[in-house]
Amino acid sequence: MQTEILSQAATQARGLAIDAIHACSSGHLGLPLGCAEIGAVLFGNGGLRYDPSAPKWLNRDRFVLSGGHGSMFIYSWLHLAGYPLSIEEVKNFRQLGSETPGHPEFGDTVGVEATTGPLGQGIGNAVGYALSGKRAAAKFNTADHTLFDHHVFALHGDGCLQEGVAKESIAFAGHNQLDNLILIYDSNDVTLDAMAERTQSENAEAYFQSQGWDAVVVDGHDLAAVSKAIESAKTTDNGKPKVIIAKTTIGKGIPEVEGTAAGHGEGGAKFAEAARKGLGLPEETFFVSDEVRAYFAELNQKSKAEKAEWDTVYAAWKSANADLAAELEGGVNDEIPADLASRIPEFDAGTGGATRATGGTVIQSIAKEVPHFITGSADLYGSTKNYIKDAGDFGPDNYAGRNIWFGIREHAMGAICNGIAYDGIFRASGATFLVFADYVRPSIRLASLAKLPVTYIFTHDSVGVGEDGPTHQPVETVSGLRVIPNLDVIRPSDAEETAGAYAAALQRKDGPTALIFTRQNVPANDSVSAADRREGTLKGAYIAKKETGELKLIILATGSEVQHAIGAANQLGDGIRVVSIPCFERFDRQSPEYVENVLPSSCVKRVAVEAGVSSTWGKYVGLTGKTVCIDRFGISAPGDTVMDKLGMTADNVAAVAKELF
Repeated sequence: MQTEILSQAATQARGLAIDAIHACSSGHLGLPLGCAEIGAVLFGNGGLRYDPSAPKWLNRDRFVLSGGHGSMFIYSWLHLAGYPLSIEEVKNFRQLGSETPGHPEFGDTVGVEATTGPLGQGIGNAVGYALSGKRAAAKFNTADHTLFDHHVFALHGDGCLQEGVAKESIAFAGHNQLDNLILIYDSNDVTLDAMAERTQSENAEAYFQSQGWDAVVVDGHDLAAVSKAIESAKTTDNGKPKVIIAKTTIGKGIPEVEGTAAGHGEGGAKFAEAARKGLGLPEETFFVSDEVRAYFAELNQKSKAEKAEWDTVYAAWKSANADLAAELEGGVNDEIPADLASRIPEFDAGTGGATRATGGTVIQSIAKEVPHFITGSADLYGSTKNYIKDAGDFGPDNYAGRNIWFGIREHAMGAICNGIAYDGIFRASGATFLVFADYVRPSIRLASLAKLPVTYIFTHDSVGVGEDGPTHQPVETVSGLRVIPNLDVIRPSDAEETAGAYAAALQRKDGPTALIFTRQNVPANDSVSAADRREGTLKGAYIAKKETGELKLIILATGSEVQHAIGAANQLGDGIRVVSIPCFERFDRQSPEYVENVLPSSCVKRVAVEAGVSSTWGKYVGLTGKTVCIDRFGISAPGDTVMDKLGMTADNVAAVAKELF
């Protein structure tokens, strides 16, 4: 270990953080200063396997900064390590359009592996990365060629560890023996408001050990100790994930605030000049010495050579394993058949049933057509019906399995699915009851922000759940999901729309999709062909019943209420059109011509029907239209009784429509 140059690099990384945060008077100094030696070992002493010239190298070590508020940590080290992040971008920290946003964002900065900021999410993402790595190794490594043997690191602090999503993820990782996962716990005994003892008293080492992890405590400022701990974690394959509890001083290098809650944020920035002097830095701001640059340049040459060796192994593996290579490259390139919807066998005419059940049939076809698709459930496979038959269960005895048993851990399921999606080898999906969607919501929001193609499968979608009562009848949840930018929410009305919904979710590559399924049975709308129902779902909306004669009124409906819209139209007679609108977001992306064809602007008499709150229907019914919705909580009674009591019937829809004439 070249201790002197690594110490210089740590000092200069501290200087970059101080200067960047001082320049914009905004940011968090505590973590970048407190973890500088950890950064030096990770990026400068072989802690991480990486090649800045090939940032998506499949066998690189992954590094997630779970404590995303300390973003200047990763920006400083990416710059020093030779990633394409210029000193100008470091100077533009937190400025409009920069590659150094306030919290790291996936896709904005080369080398950033996950969008982090909401505490604890990065730990869940790292678990997802580790799951992906384990499955890739089990699926693609052969006796003659090892493609995947990388590790996944996440740096986090007390704030991350206090969040429930982290605890759920840690339990999942320990149970599934993800020994390719290494957490580095920045244990500085400080949280934002006060010293950590104000809000926590657990023994972290004992806690991790109780969850099936290896744990070691080190001085986080001792380069040799940190290096030894990382090396041990990487070389010990004992079926246990690893945590390195690094005791650090928050804000180290700014005596006025170091070791205190004031050191967490930008409080120390006003002492920047004195701090730089105390660290032995020159007056020049954003200083990086020629010696440090030369050191990392030499490291980069070694990294390129290591990557080149792997390329040789990959070429030999590909030559010997053509089918496996095609599957791996298909996953990395996220190859989805353009005609996926038509590859799913059509259901027999008149096939009804719960859309969760028909979804269970559809997912078998999806699994065959998209081999990199994997799925999981929060202890609800029997209800969510998304189990892939004959595909095996992911776990220590079969990491190649395609079915993930998340346990009753919806928070972790969402964050882990995001981690799998960030890794970009497999397409992830996870399932639970719709009423628990708010447990997954933070991850859904981040997937939408990061444009991750995750599929969320939600069942038991309305007051039709019945006897379980209002606690389990998610009247507000579908509308609550619809307001998340870049999330497609698809609520199919029958089996053929369900097939279209799955195809839409898999074909989408620029964001996540939530599939909303019923528990109760729904009839098929065989007045429209299977192909047209599927195509209409891909477009978000279509004419489910064409009017006879002059158009007088349009009834819009989604999911299980389409049947009631059609029933009402039959009662009302000529001039009534029914539009099934399974996905607002996809419909809104269609051409103006298509939208006008389905919803002519000349017809202002409109009624919207959904067994949920009315708040998101205004843009379609306007000020002159009406809604038949449920703007209250549900009732504990049989599902049909609840639907009838709350007006979800063809008779009530027809009665409301008549008020417009």
